[in-house]
Amino acid sequence: MQETTITTSQLDIACRISGPQNGFPVILLHGWPDDALTWNRTLPALHDAGFRTYVPWLRGCGRTRFREQDIPRNGQLVALARDVLEMADCLGLSRFSLIGHDWGARAAYIASVLTPGRIAGSVALSVGWGTNDPDQTMSYRQMQNYWYHWLMGLDRGAELIRNDRQRFMRYIWSIWNPEWEIPEEEFAVTAQSFENPDWADITLHSYRVRWGLATRSPAFEELEKRVAADPVIHVPTLVIHGGNDPCNDPETSAGKDHLSADYYERHILAGTGHFPQRQNVALVTELAVPFLLRNSS
Repeated sequence: MQETTITTSQLDIACRISGPQNGFPVILLHGWPDDALTWNRTLPALHDAGFRTYVPWLRGCGRTRFREQDIPRNGQLVALARDVLEMADCLGLSRFSLIGHDWGARAAYIASVLTPGRIAGSVALSVGWGTNDPDQTMSYRQMQNYWYHWLMGLDRGAELIRNDRQRFMRYIWSIWNPEWEIPEEEFAVTAQSFENPDWADITLHSYRVRWGLATRSPAFEELEKRVAADPVIHVPTLVIHGGNDPCNDPETSAGKDHLSADYYERHILAGTGHFPQRQNVALVTELAVPFLLRNSS
C-alpha cells in the first residue's frame, strides 16, 4: 500500500493507493463521521477482482490539509465533488469508478452529474440522490433522524463539535448502528481523524449551508447551478442502503429512478445500520464487485 499526498487547487489530500498496478481505478470516498479506514474490509475483494484503489481522506479529515490559511473552510457538497475530480486529474485518471458512503456518496452523485463521461460506475451507500434541497419534502421520521443537523445550527451544537467531538461522535456511531457491536479500537483509530484542525469548521459549515444557515462560496456557485439545472445522472448507479438505518431512513433513497438516465439498481440490506461497509462488508462487496466489473471500461 502506498501512502501519498495529492496536491489540488485547495488541498494537500492524504491518500492510500493499493491493488494491481494496471487495475481499473476505483476511488473510495468515506462519509461523516468517518475516515478512509472505513474501507479496510472492502479493499481485499476489490483487489482480488483486479481493481486499483484510491482512498483519500476528505477535506477536514485525517492528514488532509488546506494549502493556505485564508482558504475558506467550506463544506459544500459540490466542494467535495470538485476535490474528487481534481484529485483524479492529478493522478492522471481519465476514467474511473466511484464508491461513496454518506458524504462520499453525495460527492459521488454530484461528480456523476458534472462529469458523466469520466465515471464508469458509481456505488452509493446509505444515501439517496436528490436529498440536498433545503426546501425538500421530508417525513416526520426523517426530520427526527436529522436532529443532529438542527443541533449543529445552534451555538450549543457548535460547542459540542468543537470541544466534545469524541464523545459526540461515539454517540452518533452507537445510535446509527443499532444491531452492530462497535469495536472500540475501530472507533478510536478512526476518531483520530476528527482531530484535524479543520474538521469542526468543515462539519459545521457543511450542515449549516445545506439548510441556508451559512453562506455558499462564490467559488462553487457555477457548480451549484449546474447540478440544480440538470440533476439527472447519466452514469450506471448502484445504491446500497441499510434497512435499519436511523440516520437516513431507507425511504430517503426510494423512488429515485427518475433521477437516473442510465442503469440503476437499489438494494436494502436487512438488519443493517448506517455503516454497511463496516457492519456487512460481505454483502456490500457481493453487490458492488460484479456491478463494478460490468462497468469497468
